[in-house]
Amino acid sequence: MYWSKFFIPTLKETPVGTEAVSHQLSLRASLVHMLTAGVYSYLPVGYKVLRKVENIIRQEMDAIGCCELLMPSLQPMELWKKTGRDQSLKEVMITFDNKKGQRMCLGPTHEEIITTIAKDFIQSYRQLPVTLYQIQTKFRDEIRTRFGIVRACEFIMKDAYSFDRDGQGLKKNYDLQLGAYVKIFKRCGLDPIVVSADSGAMGGSVSHEFLVTAPVGEDALWFNSTNGQMIKDEDGKTPSPPGVWQKKIAIELGHIFQLGTKYSEALGAVFLDEDGKQKPLIMGCYGIGVSRLIAAIIELNSDKFGIIWPTEVAPFEVEILPVQAGDAPLMALAERYYKELQAGGVDVLLDDRDESAGRKFNDADLIGIPYQVIIGQRMLAQNQVEIKDRRTGQIQAVSKDHLSQEILKRIRS
Repeated sequence: MYWSKFFIPTLKETPVGTEAVSHQLSLRASLVHMLTAGVYSYLPVGYKVLRKVENIIRQEMDAIGCCELLMPSLQPMELWKKTGRDQSLKEVMITFDNKKGQRMCLGPTHEEIITTIAKDFIQSYRQLPVTLYQIQTKFRDEIRTRFGIVRACEFIMKDAYSFDRDGQGLKKNYDLQLGAYVKIFKRCGLDPIVVSADSGAMGGSVSHEFLVTAPVGEDALWFNSTNGQMIKDEDGKTPSPPGVWQKKIAIELGHIFQLGTKYSEALGAVFLDEDGKQKPLIMGCYGIGVSRLIAAIIELNSDKFGIIWPTEVAPFEVEILPVQAGDAPLMALAERYYKELQAGGVDVLLDDRDESAGRKFNDADLIGIPYQVIIGQRMLAQNQVEIKDRRTGQIQAVSKDHLSQEILKRIRS
C-alpha cells in the first residue's frame, strides 16, 4: 500500500482529555476516531490491526474444533426476563420499544441467544459436544467510559459457548479454551496472568480471568513477594499477611466461565441421553475483549515516540522510507523493494509522500511498523540502504541488492 493512497491522518499533538497512553496513541496514529464518548470508528490502520487480531483468534478457535457463527445484536427483552438478567444487567442495557410495541435491547452479551439456538437444534446426546463462537459488537450504556477503547459503550468481543452432556465434557472444553486463550494472547505479544475469578452476573461455578499488568486498567492484582502468589483484588483489602503484598493495576483481556445449567434450565434447552431421559445442556462461556486487547497491546508495546507493534498484529510488517521522494533513482529502488517484498508475501507500506525526512521518520515511529527500510542518497552512494528495527531502535546497513532477502529472513524467523 502507498501512504498517499491510504488514509493515515496522524496527529502531532496529544489530544486533550486523554489519560491513557493507548488512548493517546490510538488517536494520534489514526487507529480510531471518537464520534462521542465511548463510541469509536476504526480507521484503516486500526481496522487492519483489528482484523489481524481477529484472525489470530479465529485460527486458535478453529484449531480446537469451534465453529463460527454470527448472532444478532437486536434482541427481544422477553428472553432476558426468562433468565432474570433483565434486572441484573439493567444498569448497562440499552433498551427501547420497536414500532410494534415490543421491548428490545442492543445485546450486551449473547448467552440467551445462543441458548435458544441450542434449544432449537440440539436434541440428542449424539450431537454433543458442540462449541460455537462469534466475533460481534456488544453494546453497554456505560456511565463512565474510560481509557478510550478499554471501556467503551460499543465494543467488539469474541464470545464462545460450549454445550456438553456432563461436567466431564465441560471440563474438557474449558481446558481447551484456557489453553487457546494463552496462545492467542502470546501471539498478540502479551504474557497473560490467569487467576480464579468471581462469576458475577454470568453465573456458574468456576471462572478464570486473563489479565496483564499495565500503567492503566480497571482491575488490580496482588503479588506476594515471598512466594510469587497472585490473587485478584475483589474487595480492595490487602491480603494477609500484610507487608509482602504489592498491588498492581491490570487490564482484563478475557474471562471464561463454567456456566453449568443456569441458562439451559431457564430457557428449556434440553437433550435426550442414552437412557431416553431429558436433561439440561451443560454450558460453558468464553469471552475475549477484542477491541480492548488492542489497547492492552499498545500500553505494553510503546515508547515516547509511538507504538511498537508485535509483528503478527502490526498493520504492516515493513515500511519503506525513501528520504527524498523527488529523487527518481531512489524512488525506483523503493518501488523495486515494494514489489519484491509483496511478491514474498510481506505486508508493505511505501511512504511516497513529498514530505520532509523528519516528518516521515516521526510518522513511522508513531504508527510503529516493526521494520523500516530507509533509502537515502548518502547510503545509496555506498550501494547500501538501512533497516531500522522499531523495537530495539537499532539501524543496520545492508547491501542494496540484499535488502529483500534480509527483510524476509527477519520476518520469517
